[in-house]
Amino acid sequence: MTNQPERAPSLLKTYRQYLQRENTAAFIRDVSSQYRIGTLERLAESNSPEVRRAAVLALCFLADFGSNAIVGRGLNDIDRGVRLIAENGIRNLWIRAGSTQQRRQLERVAGHLRAASWHDAVIDATTLIHHAPWYAEAHHFRGEAYFRRQVWELAARDNHQALEINPYHFPAAICLAQCNLHQGEVILALENFRRALRLNPNLDAVRSQVGYLQRQLEEN
Repeated sequence: MTNQPERAPSLLKTYRQYLQRENTAAFIRDVSSQYRIGTLERLAESNSPEVRRAAVLALCFLADFGSNAIVGRGLNDIDRGVRLIAENGIRNLWIRAGSTQQRRQLERVAGHLRAASWHDAVIDATTLIHHAPWYAEAHHFRGEAYFRRQVWELAARDNHQALEINPYHFPAAICLAQCNLHQGEVILALENFRRALRLNPNLDAVRSQVGYLQRQLEEN
């Protein structure tokens, strides 16, 4: 972590106003008028937990996938506030990896998932992947649809690919582990659940699952 630059107090003032008023539009407007993304990334590694919270929050609102590593490291920050902000906001960066049109296509896939239209989700996600094979969220969404259809092998493949593209994608690690369980690969499932925990230690349900699988393996 680095010492905070002189302009950090301005960010703190804006952040504290946001906490009091909960005016997201004002926070985005004020931060974007004063800070570049690179400066926010440096502030996200400040020695001050409050500065890190403010900077990570701003990045989640303003940055794109290029800031994924910075916010991803925030998932393991020693400060719980930073961890929660990173967890709640990092998927915004993942979605912004695509163009405006690709984001609309991804939202259509998400709509199919919400409606439990697994077949339509697979079709639209496959089309999106064809045009944007580097879009990790498209692979993850298709993997989710395959998982709901109980096509474990294809679901595992897509979530593995999502992790290859985006090594901070803890939901993909969780889904991959669940696929492993359904395929009877307990040791591999444990490995992927642990991977999810390394990426995001706030996952209490995953931590419980890891403990359960460890006990199960020890008893056998």
